[in-house]
Amino acid sequence: MGSQQNRERHLVQSHAREGDVPGTVDLSTKEGDDTGYGQALYPVPAEDPNDPLQWSNTRKSLILVVCSVYSFLSNSALLGPAVYIGIYAEEFEISPTKASNLISYANLAFGFGSLLLVPAYHKFGRRPVMLASLIGYCAGLIACSQVTTYEGLMAARVIHCFAASVCEALPVQLVNDIFFLHERGKRLGYYTVCLCFGSTGPLYAGYMLAGGYSWRLFFYVEFAFGCALLILAFFVVEETLYHRNKPVTEPPHESSSSQNDDKNPISNAVNVEHATPATATSPRKTFVQTLKFWGVYDKDTEFFLMIARSFTYFLVPHVLWVITTYGIYIGLGALSFNYTFPLKITAPPYNWSQTSSGLIAVASFLGYLLAIPFNASSDRLAARLTRKNGGVREAEMRLGVMLPVMLLAPAGLVVYGFAAERDLHWVAYFAGVAMTNFASYFYFTFTLAYAIDSYTANISEMLIAMNLGKQAVSFGMGLDLLSWVLQHGYAVMIAGVFCAVVLVNNLALVVFMLWGKRIRRFMATTWLARVHRASVKEVATH
Repeated sequence: MGSQQNRERHLVQSHAREGDVPGTVDLSTKEGDDTGYGQALYPVPAEDPNDPLQWSNTRKSLILVVCSVYSFLSNSALLGPAVYIGIYAEEFEISPTKASNLISYANLAFGFGSLLLVPAYHKFGRRPVMLASLIGYCAGLIACSQVTTYEGLMAARVIHCFAASVCEALPVQLVNDIFFLHERGKRLGYYTVCLCFGSTGPLYAGYMLAGGYSWRLFFYVEFAFGCALLILAFFVVEETLYHRNKPVTEPPHESSSSQNDDKNPISNAVNVEHATPATATSPRKTFVQTLKFWGVYDKDTEFFLMIARSFTYFLVPHVLWVITTYGIYIGLGALSFNYTFPLKITAPPYNWSQTSSGLIAVASFLGYLLAIPFNASSDRLAARLTRKNGGVREAEMRLGVMLPVMLLAPAGLVVYGFAAERDLHWVAYFAGVAMTNFASYFYFTFTLAYAIDSYTANISEMLIAMNLGKQAVSFGMGLDLLSWVLQHGYAVMIAGVFCAVVLVNNLALVVFMLWGKRIRRFMATTWLARVHRASVKEVATH
């Protein structure tokens, strides 16, 4: 128990323990434990009110809201100008393919910024890096609204996307910092849905053409919202970098061992972990103290070594699956829709106006909206299977919720490809996009949660690899995407090639469900895992 503001403030208690294989956690409870879904809370928090795991739900939720809104704004700013490809081609006297590079290269910067910004927030703290990122984001947007050349617009686009790239990693890091294991799927779902809703940017960009400021109005509006978010973040986002003391261990209880002896031999080889019994190390910071811009500096973080070491995570199967999932869905799904729909719908036989060319974003919105009710589905399924497994949780237990949508995204690409090839009714375009994005939400959210659950290591380095990889994949697929489609046809490329690539990626779900634990067990014994474990400077919340 601890005291702060309230006379008696309860500090979270837990005796959860991690198995000898990363991704296997014994969540059985003991007397006095706080629980979630009937299981002990993991990771085990320190008895310190300044430990982010001990913060109030209101404080945690506000931080998540800011990060999620930032993800929405940055992604909408990245994709919104896709409806201006024809306008840029005419205004700057360039080809549509070259004009589309304003999105493709910005997309690349959106991922590669993590190479510097993730080590920065690990060394200097989450708060100052996020605030600096928002300042750079706003500066790049206002520059976009003022430039008069293609080269100037390209530079400004790269600046605001590079600065905002931290929101590709920081929300995931913050979820890992401030929420328990049983909450991750749901919280990552909130972030993911906001990131996905950012794909509706072309809708707003299209209708802003009627505002009298040409395509520049879109960047003015994004700049205004960015400034408002900067102010909100200054007052809401408290520093979450916290070094939790190493938990002490004790021999496992006989009762717990005997219960799991037959079904879970791994549980006999682990130790009970719990926070060091002590009173709060310091009183809870005041509101004014939380506004401090500077002051967190981790002298033990090896900035450049972290950058170099992050590339080794490309060899981790779980990380690689996240990379291919995001890269393929962004490169072959979102970009193909945003590049091709405006060109198709403004030409015969449709002849829609340029201001309506972004309406395909409505289909994206509906697809993601329909997926929101399933936000906590993986947490609930994992909790149910954990109870059946004697309180021992396996990382793969959340994956079953993805089975019903495994074939839906490939089917959506088939519908869209043939609609474009044969000039079918516009409803067919919307149906294909909605189907693909409904399924992509499950894969975006739960592959990411699974990867974080499965590999005990430095999450920051893992996120660098994920962001570099997925943006490189989507960039490579999107760079000449318009040329491929126009040259080979919509049916061949979208309904054929793109569909096949997505299908192969989705079928990896079966591999991880059947052999995921064997893969985790093997990876835990490799030199790679030893290198990664050695880089962890704190009690990881894997």
